Order: sequence, then structure tokens, then C-alpha cells
Amino acid sequence: MNILALDLGTSSVRGLVLDADADPLPGALARRKVRVHVTDDGAGTLDSAGYLACLAGCLDELAEGGHLRDVELVTVSAQWHSVVPLDAAGAPLGPVLTWLDTRPGPPAGAAGPADPAAFHRRTGTWWHRCYWSVRLPWLRERVPAARFVGLVEYALGELLDSAPMSVSMASGTGLLDLRTMDWDAEACELAGVRRGELPELAPMDWRGRLRPEHARRWPQLARARWAAPVGDGAASNVGSGCVDPRRVAVTVGTSAAVRLVQRVPAGAEPPPLPDRLWRYRVDHEHVVTGAAYSSGGNLFAWANRELRLPQGARLQAALARVPPDGPVVANPRLGGDRPPGLAPAGAGELHGLGFSTSAVEILAGLMSGLCRMVADDLTVLESVVDAPVEVVLGGGAVTASGWWRSAFAAALAPRPVRHRSESEIGATGAALVALGRVAEAERLAGAGRTAEVVSPALPPPAGTPS
Repeated sequence: MNILALDLGTSSVRGLVLDADADPLPGALARRKVRVHVTDDGAGTLDSAGYLACLAGCLDELAEGGHLRDVELVTVSAQWHSVVPLDAAGAPLGPVLTWLDTRPGPPAGAAGPADPAAFHRRTGTWWHRCYWSVRLPWLRERVPAARFVGLVEYALGELLDSAPMSVSMASGTGLLDLRTMDWDAEACELAGVRRGELPELAPMDWRGRLRPEHARRWPQLARARWAAPVGDGAASNVGSGCVDPRRVAVTVGTSAAVRLVQRVPAGAEPPPLPDRLWRYRVDHEHVVTGAAYSSGGNLFAWANRELRLPQGARLQAALARVPPDGPVVANPRLGGDRPPGLAPAGAGELHGLGFSTSAVEILAGLMSGLCRMVADDLTVLESVVDAPVEVVLGGGAVTASGWWRSAFAAALAPRPVRHRSESEIGATGAALVALGRVAEAERLAGAGRTAEVVSPALPPPAGTPS
């Protein structure tokens, strides 16, 4: 059996074919870049029709290459927190709000949860602009939406016979009770929605199939079963082999996050949750706890675009000459805060600039600033399990920069730090979840494939200003 693994990300749509153990098959990869529309007022949106066309283009490319012939299962890793307002016929009424969008705010005079601590404990989230409890009222003031879905539910709803929302994706809305795995009454009241205006929740082991018209376009997938999507952060942990409290994943793609996975079956009371951490569902058996940041590889993308950085080996050589303690100290929150923080887009800061400061020193300051933010939250995350942890670095941004890996190792010392260089950890993780092999992820996709032990060759990076 082969598996088609889709990764519906913020900056790209990717499709790759895996074998039955979730190993990528050579050459069976299709990728389409997508453009997030970002404006100075905090917008961060995607075009839903364009996004769907990118997904279809990946499927066409894989089909034309003969890669879909033996696919029996389709799995999906998808971006959390997106929302699409729909009319009564199911057509989008506006662009997709992504996690990057910082515009939504609570309605005037709204009081929020009656007991914020209890709300945080039940849903793993806060009354915050990132979540549907704030986003849906804000959208309703602007468009006459009949119901709401996430980007992945919209896309799969166009392709499949049905597209319910997985408990993993639902947990990213902030409206799900993590223990009962049903919509939380108070969160829905804050969001101003009734059950019928939200997606149906997918039961455990749900499977979908292509609609007949799409089965004719991709006949190799006509009999394939489609599994419920997994939130991209949860999928990345599984794909990194970080599936128990001994091992934490630090992933740096477009954005960044630090997370650990624990087994908490349906109905069980989740472990205590520190005030500054969120918690979502991996599936019906596991939760993922952590912190996320609006900055990651987008720091490099911004610096590369605006600062005329040297390229390739010249950049790496220039970074190697920058001491970790300066001269630039940076607050890397260019895109604002992820929850629970409230800093708007444009909150980044640079300190220590002089006429001799180079573009590479500015980049190093931004990268070091993110390392310190992760280190601070990792200390809080360790309190959840009351034990030191091993760290696995992953994601394209740290894979591309040996300097950044060393800076992370220094900031996270004395914890052991490893690096996994495989680029498709989210897609492989979603496949392992769908196969019911989360417990085997450490063996199948974890430490055995982690090729590099990262040395903290640099002293800890300078702190980030508060």
C-alpha cells in the first residue's frame, strides 16, 4: 500500500507519496507556492479558489508522473486556525483568514469567559484574536456568513463526498472541549454561533472518498480512503518522532513552535496546563502542548528581501564570524504575537545598530532572538512533565542554516539537541497518525533517522527585549 500525504501549509501546498511505513518514495513530490496577502493593518489572507487550484495542480502532477497508481490512503497535514466564511450555498464570502491575521478583536463591550482559567483548561486556548471565539464575531460584522469552516474543510469539501472537521483541526479553533471532544458551549456562545453553523465533527477512524467527478479526473484515487486531517504542529511532532514527554520538537518553518505530545484518551482529564501554553488535539488519543511564534523562516525571507544579504556559502561564512552576544539584540516579533500575547504586527525591534552594523549581524540578531524566546517557553513546557527533555530540531529554516542550529543548541543547553533534516515531517507525521502508529513514530520517524547531534559551538544568544 502507498499513501498520498498532503501538506496544506501557509506558504505552499505539497503532495508526496509514501510507502506503508511512511517513508517518502523517490521523485514522488509535487509542490505549489501560495501567496499570503499581508498588509500593514495586520491582514494575513489567502485566496481560497487559488489555493484549491494549487492542490489540484499537485494531484495532476503526481498523476501524470504515474505516482498515484498504488495509493490506497490519503492523509493531510493542515494549517491550524484558518477560517473561511461561507454563504448558504457553501460559497466563500471572502478570503481565508490565516493565523497571520492580527486584525480581529473582541466585540465592543464583550466580557469574555466567565472563568478564564477554566476556559483555558477546557479548550487549551484563550479568548484571543487567533481563535474563532473572537474571529467569528469580527467576520460577522463584515460579511453575512451562514456558516464557517477552516481552509482544509473548504478544500476537501470541494473534493470529497463529505469533509467533517477532525478533532485535531477543531481544537485549533479554540471552540473544542479537549476532554469531551465536542463543541464547548461557552466558547460557542462567545463566538456567536450555533452547532449547525460549525462543521460536523469527524468520528474516530472517519474515512472519505472522492466525488465521482473528481474520481474521473484522478482515477488512481477513485478507491482511495481519505483520513481526517491533522493540525500541522501536531503532525510535525509525530513526524519528528517526538511522541512522548521525554522528547520535545522545536520546528522552524515559516513560523516556529516548541511542542510535546502526551497520551490523553477521550474522556480523560488532561494534565495541568501552564498559563502561557496552549494545548490542542493530535487525535482522539493524544494531545500536544506548547508555544508558537509568528517568526521563523519568514525572518530570513524578510532579511533576504530587504537587506541584500550575501547568498549561499558566503552567507554561512559571514554568519560564522558574528559573535552570538552582539552587536544586534533583536525582538523578532515582526508579525506580532501568537496567543496568548497581544502585540500587533510590526512589534519587532532592533537594538545596537551603528554605522558599522552589517546586514548579516541584523539577521543573526533576529535568529538569536527567536532562540531565546523558544528557550524561555521550553523551561515552562518542562514543568508540564517535571523533567528535563531532549530536543529535536526540524523544519526547512533550521535545516538550511548550520549557524541557527548551533545557536539553538547553545540557547537550549544543557539539554541534548538533535537535528532531523528530512523536510516533510508534517506530511509523514499525518500519515503515521492516520495509520494509528503514533506510538511507533520514534522508531519509524524519530531518533533513528536524526542524523546530526547539534553542538552548542556558540555561547547562548543575547536575550530578547520584553
